[in-house]
Amino acid sequence: MSEGQAQPAARGGFLSALGIERVHFADGIARFELDAEAQHLNRLGIPHGGVYATLLDSALGAAGCWAGSPDAFRPAVTLTLTVNFVGQPTGRRLIAEGRRVGGGRSIYFSEGEVRDETGALVAQASGSFKVVKAR
Repeated sequence: MSEGQAQPAARGGFLSALGIERVHFADGIARFELDAEAQHLNRLGIPHGGVYATLLDSALGAAGCWAGSPDAFRPAVTLTLTVNFVGQPTGRRLIAEGRRVGGGRSIYFSEGEVRDETGALVAQASGSFKVVKAR
């Protein structure tokens, strides 16, 4: 899959229900995007922190799941995820990018951030993930 060809993040899954799209997936990097709408907002009218955390968990986790093609992945689970909320979006499109930064064959580490389409930084995260057997 090339960049710009958005796909539902998971057919029928939680990410799909939220409207999150996987827009880039390659070795060591993944990008997920979401148009923030009314159902994603908190009482202050900004995206709920759980939306940012979900985007980051997905992007950071996927960054270590590459299995040779955009349609193949190694399943993994989150061991730790630390999210820092650092700003508010000025745009509507939320863009989460995760990058694998280390680890081995079964446990890996990723970092990433969420920005809006204007480039405003809204959240940063780091996490550890474990590759598991497919169910």
